[in-house]
Amino acid sequence: MNFSLTDDQRMIRDAAADFLAQTHDSAALRAAADSAGGFDVRLWTQIGAELGWCATAIPEAYGGLGLGQVELALLLEQMGRRQLCSPFFSSVVLAATALQSLGSAAALSQWLPPIASGELRATLGLAAHGVAVAEPGVRARREGQGWRLDGDLAHVPDGVSAELLLVLARLDESELALFALPAGTPGLSCSPLQTWDQTRRLAHVGLKDVQLEAAARVDRGDLSLAALQDFEACAALLLAAEQLGGAQQCLDLTLAYTAERAQFGQKIAAFQAVKHRCAEMMVAIESTRSLVYGAAAQADSGAEPQAQYLEAGAAKALASETFFFCAQEAIQLHGGVGFTWEYDPQLYFKRAQAGSHWLGTPEQWRERIAAALFD
Repeated sequence: MNFSLTDDQRMIRDAAADFLAQTHDSAALRAAADSAGGFDVRLWTQIGAELGWCATAIPEAYGGLGLGQVELALLLEQMGRRQLCSPFFSSVVLAATALQSLGSAAALSQWLPPIASGELRATLGLAAHGVAVAEPGVRARREGQGWRLDGDLAHVPDGVSAELLLVLARLDESELALFALPAGTPGLSCSPLQTWDQTRRLAHVGLKDVQLEAAARVDRGDLSLAALQDFEACAALLLAAEQLGGAQQCLDLTLAYTAERAQFGQKIAAFQAVKHRCAEMMVAIESTRSLVYGAAAQADSGAEPQAQYLEAGAAKALASETFFFCAQEAIQLHGGVGFTWEYDPQLYFKRAQAGSHWLGTPEQWRERIAAALFD
């Protein structure tokens, strides 16, 4: 397998890096995080309608570009570097991936085109910060020709601003189903959460006696374990790519600061101890980058699903730990100002802490990998 990027992939990476550096610097990040909606509407329009990023990995038949996981990971790495405040992850990584892995042909035709064009903000309801399908938190039962849903979703990304909510619900002890609920559905309540990481908005969603027509069920029927694992693997891998970008920015911020900060008559970047710690960050980042893009290339090559699942889990586990380590080191090497609001390392530290528990912790993924290898 060739792990090097093609010319087109390098162009995607570089164009995304340049665009986000110009449009989503530290000041723009803080303004978006403090805004009512949690994101810059104008920037979101540029990303979806003008740049076509939302269409990257969606098939051409549904208005997408038909590219792969590597191209999407390249975009997410740059978004992670800039802590992009937008509904991209919830709409494209969670909702669109869930539809492609689990959705029926009718659902794909109905919902993927507006997601690809950036016209529809969607999200997937997560019962907790852990892996999404472990226990959905919602029950569904037949009600005449339709369905009735009840339950709670504790941490739904961009739940308040989403125009479409996808919900995994348990029908019985063994069967799951996927439902599509437009915003404003009677019985659907959404409350914003005051969270540690304000750059990614979360909400509590409640479903009480939600009555749905039969067409609201959008899965292919009898969801298989393989299909659910395919979704989990894709989402975890792309979150790992975002975490990789955050780790890289922590190193970049640290290098810039240590090159300017003087102590005992010289720049602290000249101190051997500082050099060693920055080198450790770089080694961790490069190891993570190899694993993340190796897993993405494997997914695009059509490898066996179980192998993809394990590779994606390993990438998520390592990326979570690398991001947390680099954010922690960035704060330490910034000295007394590292944890203050005026400097950015504290923003990355919060995102690193929150992301390490999302879509499976490193411990959860390693337990799964060990169980698969020793079974």
